[in-house]
Amino acid sequence: MAGKLLEVWVVDDDQSVRWVLEKALRQAGMSTRTFERAEHLLDAIDTGSPDVLVTDVRMPGMSGLALLERLNHLRPELPIIVITAHSDLENAVAAYQGGAFEYLPKPFDIDEAVELVKKAARQNGAADAEETAPQPIASIIGQAPAMQEVFRSIGRLAGSSMTVLITGESGTGKELVAQALHQHSPRAKQPFVALNTSAIASELLESELFGHEKGSFTGANSRRIGRFEQANGGTLFLDEIGDMSPDLQTRLLRVLAENEFYRVGGETSIRVDVRVIAATNQDLARAVKESRFREDLYHRLNVIRINTPPLRQRREDIPLLLNHYLAEAAAEMATPAKTIDAEAVETLQNYDWPGNVRQLVNASRRLTVTAPGKVITTRDIPPELGGSDTPGRAAQEWTRSLEAWAESRLASGGDRALLDDAVPQFEKTLIRTALARTNGSRKDAALLLGWGRNTLTRKMKALHID
Repeated sequence: MAGKLLEVWVVDDDQSVRWVLEKALRQAGMSTRTFERAEHLLDAIDTGSPDVLVTDVRMPGMSGLALLERLNHLRPELPIIVITAHSDLENAVAAYQGGAFEYLPKPFDIDEAVELVKKAARQNGAADAEETAPQPIASIIGQAPAMQEVFRSIGRLAGSSMTVLITGESGTGKELVAQALHQHSPRAKQPFVALNTSAIASELLESELFGHEKGSFTGANSRRIGRFEQANGGTLFLDEIGDMSPDLQTRLLRVLAENEFYRVGGETSIRVDVRVIAATNQDLARAVKESRFREDLYHRLNVIRINTPPLRQRREDIPLLLNHYLAEAAAEMATPAKTIDAEAVETLQNYDWPGNVRQLVNASRRLTVTAPGKVITTRDIPPELGGSDTPGRAAQEWTRSLEAWAESRLASGGDRALLDDAVPQFEKTLIRTALARTNGSRKDAALLLGWGRNTLTRKMKALHID
């Protein structure tokens, strides 16, 4: 492209997005042309062609994905960057499968967008992709940047059968990601078999994975087909792989390397074609250093890694998740779906969710049952989820604070009696609170405190309260 300006076309119904991109691309030394509708671009492309196209997904008339499909026939060599404010897994996968060079969720960093355009121009093309429409994975919800990276990874792997290692804390949706990888792969019509390796005793796990022959051990009254054979042609998802025993790690490595194994007690090798997706909440690299996990197996599994972020790192997704799982819980219980008010949502967004999405799912079920009205408020949120059971909780926190103060005073070796310090401060706090409630009326404040007016006046003078 030496000797001429890089030409970039932009299609977006949002005039502000067109303006920002046009300005940034021109400042980067590129020639630009912008269009409000996909149809206008198709009219123009008969007489000219850009080096790179940037298109929105949702627009009046023809969508960006439909435009992508048309241009794959008209200009298959044209690299296309898809941008959208409606960032979800289906759009990401559809964009990649439609032949997009890259998928960029709004709001995007303008410098990142310019660099992507340059990269697309250098590569001058996009990989072919399957045209079959993916099945939606509705439970993978998120607009946070960390989730967008997960969506992009799934999209990039669509059409692939590569081994994938999914890492992340418990409850972050690792199995959902594995299901999405399977459903957007060439193996989508074949079995998806999931196995939590930590939920099965180590002495039984070998038979669970590879099967056994009749009479191979006590209790083996018939032949058993293992999970590898069940998943033949499809995908085997091995959750909590970090808990696997060293002997089974060795057998698993051999299967991954040779695609064959023996049933327990068997004498005939069995060949399989299985894509393995593994998941763990452990640091496998550290486990390798501590000799708890085989290094060669780690490298065999860690071909591509996807990290599922904890919920506390994607708090902006909590309202979306709550609405989805409250509706799901209502459908399960055959009751009308409940809504949640803004204050309650804020309370739940401030909670750290140690159990991640799994905990939020269970909380949605619980709130659907326990909230008395159609709208969930902060009063319905239990203390263990960051809610307040006032006045009970407020009283509990106050007494804990008082206890901590008393312990601190005693630990410091103070020689004055505790009550000599505590009572004046206690009375001063209550008097000020009562006066604030009554807008300074001493008569009414005295009633709230259970004193006479003269007593209140005397106390205020002694405590130097104006």
